Amino acid sequence: MPNDFRKGPPRLADAVEPIAAGSKPHEMVEPEDIADALAILAENGDAISIYPSSSTEVVMARLASVDRERYRFVIQLNEGTYLPPGDATFVTWLRSAKLQFKLHDPHWNSLAEQPTLIPAEFPDKCLVLNRRAAARLETPLGTYHTASFVLNGKPYEMQLYDFSAGGIGMRCAPRDAVGLHVGRKLQRVRLEMGPQRVIICDLEIRLSRHYRSFLLGEQVQIGCQFTNVAPHLRAEIDQVLEQLNGNRRR
Repeated sequence: MPNDFRKGPPRLADAVEPIAAGSKPHEMVEPEDIADALAILAENGDAISIYPSSSTEVVMARLASVDRERYRFVIQLNEGTYLPPGDATFVTWLRSAKLQFKLHDPHWNSLAEQPTLIPAEFPDKCLVLNRRAAARLETPLGTYHTASFVLNGKPYEMQLYDFSAGGIGMRCAPRDAVGLHVGRKLQRVRLEMGPQRVIICDLEIRLSRHYRSFLLGEQVQIGCQFTNVAPHLRAEIDQVLEQLNGNRRR
């Protein structure tokens, strides 16, 4: 059944571009793995971007349900939209990776008296492209790691949820993410990484997406890349990674 915590229809602003040519995704082909991935998307209510081969318009949708035994799922379109007959490419974010697969249907017939719900069979394979080149480490539970900075005279303070050699992940409520757009450069960001450990760095926002947390409600995930990484900053980043790795091994 659709997740009751989802808010409103997926927006065009949430559209995800297909995996770029020249990228090196890996293939997911095991039916159980594909079922797990689709079930996560349905449970979270994540936005799905559908690119019909016969149209230049992206169609926004979600997955309403997944039937593991019959290898079928149900697509939930926004009201007033439809899928043109033929091939379609489905693209979305699955946790820290971009997920993409293709399906073909000569009709895309909806369920009886439910025009927004379209049944479909599992794809034979999915392409999976990791979002980050560097492995990410989640900040430890029970601690409060933060990123604070000033943008256009406005102070921000956000919770860090992961850290990698290439950048950081932050999260906040939507009202606290105003002005934080993809491509925005953040200067002299202060990262509080535990007792008596502070890093000052420059960042560029590379990802911004809305999601629903059962504990925190509506949230915005903001992924940032380190910029202007001088040798002393690289050394500090490596020290934090060593510390986080040490915490995981305990």
